[in-house]
Amino acid sequence: MPDEYVRSIYEIDLEDLWRRGKRLILTDLDNTLVPWNHPQVPEKLADWLKMAHAKGFHVCIVSNNGEARVDAFARASGLPAVAGARKPKSTGFRMALERFQLPPEAAVMVGDQLFTDIQGANRLGMYSILVLPLDPKEWWGTKAVRMMERVALMMLRSRGLKRPHVVRVGRSEDGR
Repeated sequence: MPDEYVRSIYEIDLEDLWRRGKRLILTDLDNTLVPWNHPQVPEKLADWLKMAHAKGFHVCIVSNNGEARVDAFARASGLPAVAGARKPKSTGFRMALERFQLPPEAAVMVGDQLFTDIQGANRLGMYSILVLPLDPKEWWGTKAVRMMERVALMMLRSRGLKRPHVVRVGRSEDGR
């Protein structure tokens, strides 16, 4: 279960994350930061990234996409990135954590997919934030997974998860 469920990254309470000791924001790329396969950095996203950096956060993309896609967006946004992360496996998450020399407890993962972004983060003990996908246009494999995800979200709602915006649904104040 995600710790938070919000409409988009723009609804994330950065002050609250900082108070909780989070210093690294790991984020998925497609349908989390930008619509699927979108090459440009929207002004609103650039402003959000500046705000996150001004508050002291490191931000890093962790994506299952290939290097060409991820590296092009990373260059455009100025963000470090891990491509081919193979989420929910821990390898990509660990690479990002090692890059910033931070433990999982100091990181938060933001993503639009329950079975990759959220499950992978939760396995490592990271704080996780689920966002709604930005665009219905997606890779065909993701569309298939979304059907299973809808069933899982219905089950999670029956256990207390509310549609956005819900804060701290899964863990106590100390992040566990």
